[in-house]
Amino acid sequence: MDSNEKNQACDDDCPIKKTAQIIQGKWTSLVIRELLPGKKRYSEIQKALVGISPKVLTVRLRLLEEHRIITRTVYPTIPPTTEYELTNLGQKLTLVLAAMAQFGEELRKSP
Repeated sequence: MDSNEKNQACDDDCPIKKTAQIIQGKWTSLVIRELLPGKKRYSEIQKALVGISPKVLTVRLRLLEEHRIITRTVYPTIPPTTEYELTNLGQKLTLVLAAMAQFGEELRKSP
C-alpha cells in the first residue's frame, strides 16, 4: 500500500470495504468455507454449521447469491433439491479465508 492509498478515505469504492460488506456477519465466511470443497445441499451446509438457524442460513445464502459469490441450482424433485456452489468470483475468496484461518491460528497460539 503506497502513501496515497493510506490517506484515502474508506468510501463506498474502497476494495476492503466492498469485501467486508460481503463477508461480514457471524456466519457468512463459514458458509463460504463450507462450499470451498464443492457443491453442497442446503441441509449439508446447515448440518455443518451447528447453531445456525434456517432463517439466517437462507438470508446468508441469498446475500452471497446476490453478490455473485455462489450459485443456486434447484432440481425438480419432490421435495425440491437445492445445491449451492461457489462461482469463479467466490473461489477467489479462498485466499481471504486462508489468511483468516492463519490469523486465527496465531490468535489461538498467543498467550
